[in-house]
Amino acid sequence: MADARPAKKQKMDLKENKASIILAKAAVGGYGIPGVCVYNLEGILATVRAASVKSSPAMLLLFPWAQTYSSTLLATAAAEAARTASVPITVHLDHAQSPYAIHEAADTGCYDSIMVDMSHHEKEENLRLTRELTEYCHERGIVTEAEPGRITGGEDGVMDTAELEAVMTSPEEAREFVNTGIDWLAPAFGNVHGNYGPRGIQLEYERLNEINEAVGKDVRIALHGTDGFDDAIFAKCIKGGITKVNINKFMNRRYMDVQNENHGKLGLTQLMEEGTRVMQEAVEECIDQLGSAGKA
Repeated sequence: MADARPAKKQKMDLKENKASIILAKAAVGGYGIPGVCVYNLEGILATVRAASVKSSPAMLLLFPWAQTYSSTLLATAAAEAARTASVPITVHLDHAQSPYAIHEAADTGCYDSIMVDMSHHEKEENLRLTRELTEYCHERGIVTEAEPGRITGGEDGVMDTAELEAVMTSPEEAREFVNTGIDWLAPAFGNVHGNYGPRGIQLEYERLNEINEAVGKDVRIALHGTDGFDDAIFAKCIKGGITKVNINKFMNRRYMDVQNENHGKLGLTQLMEEGTRVMQEAVEECIDQLGSAGKA
């Protein structure tokens, strides 16, 4: 049986990496790029269709769960959807928490970018592994993201850090991570994976601004933990240097609502189509919030 995986990417100038290009344009233009967490074909279709309708760049974010669940099938589907889209779409592996997962993903040829998430290790080991794995990805034309400090909470498909205490990122620590060779930085400045709980959203914008002043000329800054954010919060984050904005529950919750509300009422294909439709609506709303419409 023929191998259906895309051919391994040739080594290239990282400035030609499509994900780097769309984030560089966002930094100059002062808008955010939606990085949409997708778990199935419906999510992939919804994101690409929304981006096409809005003439916006976008990123398809997979977790390592996709590798254990489907081998390379979901990643291959995402890569093909990105390749054939009418607007710039890239594929990103988020929160890859082991060297094995990163090596496996980097060798598929499916990914434009990978998050090297070693935040569950002590700082020195985190830095060492981040440097080594970034080199591995760069050799394959893939740009990398890392998380200095630790963003608290967990998400479906990535739970290794869910019970660990949050550690805020300092400008000094941001510089240490930039020196490992990473391309994107995901700082912890009060943001939380998953639900914010009764305390609510309390972001330290001054900390974000200081990090941006320290390293923003050298790397792009990514935002995790956006559940419940409104237009004003997104605007402040983008003003603080954010270009890559992860979107998860805002879209996927609507898909789950469709499944729960229509159980026993709609057939399987109707459920899939309706789930895709409501997710597309959610992504279009995010695109408007981030200001990326018309920027393809």
